[in-house]
Amino acid sequence: MSQPTAGAPAVPKARSCPFLPPDGLAETRAAAPVTRATFTSGHEAWLVTGYEQVRALLRDPSFSVQVPHALHTQDGVVTQKPGRGSLLWQDEPEHTADRKLLAKEFTVRRMQALRPNIQRIVDEHLDAIEAQGGPVDLVKAFANPVPSMVISDLFGVPVERRAEFQEIAEAMMRVDQDVAATEAAGMRLGGLLYQLVQERKASPGDDLISALITTEDTDGVVDDMFLMNAAGTLLIAAHDTTACMIGLGAALLLDRPDQLALLREDPSLIGNAVEELLRYLTIGQFGGERVATEDVELGGVRIAKGEQVVAHVLAADFDPAFVEEPERFDITRRPAPHLAFGFGAHQCIGQQLARIELQIVFESLFRRFPTLRLAKPVEELRFRTDMVFYGVHELPVTW
Repeated sequence: MSQPTAGAPAVPKARSCPFLPPDGLAETRAAAPVTRATFTSGHEAWLVTGYEQVRALLRDPSFSVQVPHALHTQDGVVTQKPGRGSLLWQDEPEHTADRKLLAKEFTVRRMQALRPNIQRIVDEHLDAIEAQGGPVDLVKAFANPVPSMVISDLFGVPVERRAEFQEIAEAMMRVDQDVAATEAAGMRLGGLLYQLVQERKASPGDDLISALITTEDTDGVVDDMFLMNAAGTLLIAAHDTTACMIGLGAALLLDRPDQLALLREDPSLIGNAVEELLRYLTIGQFGGERVATEDVELGGVRIAKGEQVVAHVLAADFDPAFVEEPERFDITRRPAPHLAFGFGAHQCIGQQLARIELQIVFESLFRRFPTLRLAKPVEELRFRTDMVFYGVHELPVTW
């Protein structure tokens, strides 16, 4: 098992360009796509940066998600405990069984049926922005509340509790706070979810929790804890990731007027644009953590049982072996099989919802405000280097 050490170089984290991967990451990948590195916690582990090697790692059942150390936090304490319904922290066979129960609620057909409601939510927020007048913080007025409303509608979170849920989601995604603060946020979320589950059991509605309560459950695993774990995992992940992509994606497009002009001239490029944004901005800035459950070879390197490994998805999505000229942002690029939603058994279950939401958001935003522009230079923006998912803390815009 890896222990705190100063023997291996630190994982590159500083960015000279806020829209590109950390400086030195490409050189690390070129030198050795599987190498030893020292992480924020002070622990040394394997860093995987090559596209093919990351894909191999993420689909290999020899690697478990139940890691002994949280490599990306300052204290290294693992606060998440695996439980039925908490897909992100489950291994086989529970993961496959629980994912099957949840996946039928996230089919492409069901997600497409949400388009009218997503469009309504987006339009209402754009109406409010237009009425307020610029400048406006697009993160506060749009990027955060829109995905919060979409996922809250899907789960049936009452309107009066949505602000609290958004606050909890942001608190749980910080990596620069002590374990007590993270656990406190988790306790608040647990209380909110327990009350919500009890309300839905007493009075089912047209929402995902109600659907899970009434689903066919031959193994008898869908109890209160399953519902709370599933709802908490999906609520937090769906809200924070999409909010980050909206804020950061808008900032990038406004900073690249040539690409934005292409999208404005040809709205049919929106699908391509979203895929390129997902690849280019891959917001999981630290990578997915795994631990080897047996001796295994990865990319020609022997990894011993008990050693931790990090799949640096951002580095993989910029691997020139995967995509030509990776640092060139091009919305006309033929969509490539990027890893922004992960890969293998733990690939994001809500990726179709995220795609639909992002397509509607960017198409509507730039159609409504054709002269939208940044109200502050990119160099003065505060980027989310202190959070699990990368993005912008605020995005002042005007038109």
